[in-house]
Amino acid sequence: MAKILDRLLLFIYSLSIGILSVIAILLLSGVIPENLKIKDGPTMYIAAISVAVVLFLLSIRFFYISLRRDRASMPSVDQRTEYGDIQISMETIENLSLKAAGKVKGIRDLKSRIRVSQAGLEIMIRAVVDGEHSLPLLTTEVQRQVHDFVQETTGIPVADVSVYIANLTQSPSFKSRVE
Repeated sequence: MAKILDRLLLFIYSLSIGILSVIAILLLSGVIPENLKIKDGPTMYIAAISVAVVLFLLSIRFFYISLRRDRASMPSVDQRTEYGDIQISMETIENLSLKAAGKVKGIRDLKSRIRVSQAGLEIMIRAVVDGEHSLPLLTTEVQRQVHDFVQETTGIPVADVSVYIANLTQSPSFKSRVE
């Protein structure tokens, strides 16, 4: 409901500013005869006309934004099967990749980003590791888990899984105190 109200207000605003700027341009350029006396001469006329033109261009842009339809609210990957169309949101694929990467021991604070290419999905995983496991083995395991899980679950080919190790977590060291 708020989105509709925002669009309506933007429509009214852009329409009113557009009309006012057209009137100002016509008055200042002399198309509409009116006795306007500006003290600073032609430089003020040029400045006023340029401000009115900029406002007019902005109002056209806002008018367009207020009228255009929203495209798909969330990007998705579309597939066609013998029974019909399937749409899987990018958010779903991101969550699937996070779920798969989270199964690997030693990985923490995961983030993912998905891109769709001609070859298939390109998945980028950002992770923080605990530092107790071999990084090459850990990243290879994350890549394998994410690749296999996303491809098996969605049926969409996964072209590439990139893993970026952002940091290392420091495990707290507690000394036992004996009294």
